Amino acid sequence: MGQLSALFIGGTGTISSACVTVALDRGIELTVLNRGRTTERPLPRDVRKIDADIRDPGAVRAALGHREFDAVVDFVAFSPSHVDLDVELFTGRTGQYVFVSSASAYHKPVPRLPIVESTPLHNPYWGYSRAKISCEERLHSAYRDRGFPITIVRPSHTYDRISVPVLGGWTALERARRGLPVVVHGDWTSLWVLTHHLDLARAFVALLDLPQAVGSTVHITSDEVLTWNQIVTTLARAAGINPHLVHLTSEQIAHAAPEWGPGLLGDKAHSVIFDNTEIRRLVPGWVASIPWVQGAREILAWFDADPARRTIDAGTAATLDDLVALATPDAPPAATAT
Repeated sequence: MGQLSALFIGGTGTISSACVTVALDRGIELTVLNRGRTTERPLPRDVRKIDADIRDPGAVRAALGHREFDAVVDFVAFSPSHVDLDVELFTGRTGQYVFVSSASAYHKPVPRLPIVESTPLHNPYWGYSRAKISCEERLHSAYRDRGFPITIVRPSHTYDRISVPVLGGWTALERARRGLPVVVHGDWTSLWVLTHHLDLARAFVALLDLPQAVGSTVHITSDEVLTWNQIVTTLARAAGINPHLVHLTSEQIAHAAPEWGPGLLGDKAHSVIFDNTEIRRLVPGWVASIPWVQGAREILAWFDADPARRTIDAGTAATLDDLVALATPDAPPAATAT
């Protein structure tokens, strides 16, 4: 059996950067098609890189020539037109096409727990999720009607050392270090699952060129279930602080900060627990082994390694100030951290 060849479209995002690392570690002959615009997660020097925009089919065809791959993964397909183009570009070029969907596509409100791959897809709150559902529908049609060899992966909330998985991101944590409250949506009882990107990547890359995975849909998540209070408190304690948490309903936050509403009402406001039986059937022995307490320390180490990374976004800070005032109407106004 020859060396497995794969084309990754993207490669510098939270999930894709970890998949690049794992694929190279496993000896996959990897080519990455990338526009070269992201600098926070640079590609390894030894990766084969094609500078092209996947939205320009002529440029992609010219760059790829007659090359074929055992597997093609598109990490940056977000709309039906994106996957339609992929089907056109890669029919006859690959033995497997992997689409990165989202666990946010599962029915909201969640009808029952744990969530399994057959849980219905329906999200009336978030356009991002509805677009992913439409992408899946197009790809299933291509598989049924044309034999296009799809695998669909649904990650949930996946993070790395650069991505801070709390409301307001790093700005919220930096403010907490300066004594300001941290806004948490809902109350302390809602449950959530965070998955370290390297844990996900080890399972994801194992699906490549796996015959049993063709035609399959699978989510990949950690089995560690946390409340949002635990998530925020663990991160804050990694920063050496005991945070002052204030709570607002997701509906209140969505009304006061409309840009945050869809992601809350369509995803994070709902308790989730995932059944990972299917990914373990496809990848025997896989388990998510990096707990959130370790991931939180990695985030703090990355931001603290360079003071320039510890910036406060003025717009986010102003929004958080408004939310804190809404949650604590009788408290005197606090000066915004700068």
